[in-house]
Amino acid sequence: WGGAMEGSGSVTSRMHAQVLQWEEAGDQRAIFLSCYSIMTGNMLEALTSGRFQDQLWVDRLLHRFADYYFDALTCFDCGDRPTPRVWRQVHEASSRRPLHVLQHLLLGMNAHINYDLVLTLDDLLRSEWADLDGASRLRRRDDHRGVNEVIAETIDVVQDTVVERHEPLMDWVDRLLGPVDEYLLSTLVSRWREEVWETAVRFLDHPSPEAREVLRRQLEERVLERGELLLRASW
Repeated sequence: WGGAMEGSGSVTSRMHAQVLQWEEAGDQRAIFLSCYSIMTGNMLEALTSGRFQDQLWVDRLLHRFADYYFDALTCFDCGDRPTPRVWRQVHEASSRRPLHVLQHLLLGMNAHINYDLVLTLDDLLRSEWADLDGASRLRRRDDHRGVNEVIAETIDVVQDTVVERHEPLMDWVDRLLGPVDEYLLSTLVSRWREEVWETAVRFLDHPSPEAREVLRRQLEERVLERGELLLRASW
């Protein structure tokens, strides 16, 4: 995807354009992508301000991560290639029946964080993992965890600008609970991202493509099961 720190504006521009297209069409997939675009913009600002130990690596991670989202979207909308099952679940659910705004948000997060991010980390770390010493591996993990802080800082903005626009009652919940609801969502995402790192390390510890494919299928099933729980939840 080009050199380091290149195309940073293009990924957010692509997200914004897709959000506008979906909003004009009444496509509820705009909810998750609106949140994702806000998060991506804040991540780019964090990179510019030097908040990570390896800015270039995190920049590559951000763009590769976005590639997974848009590749799956292209497969689903064009139908020329099989769509990853976790994203087919999200896209079909969004069009098949009315969902609560939080279901749209959490379904997208489940697919993108719990599935795509594992594959993204494996993509970026596999070529270097064996040569990284313990301290270097910890720096990679710490930069991964550093993203959690940006997410936590973004959640309140997401709630105010996206969630409450689609579900005004959530403004009442926000005023009633204060920072509690943001804390709960931030905690959930942080826990998911810890699981993601552990899963990615298991991928990296298996050199053979066959072993990694077994792990990928197991991961896929877990993410699909979590998605079904989100779809069955009462909101």
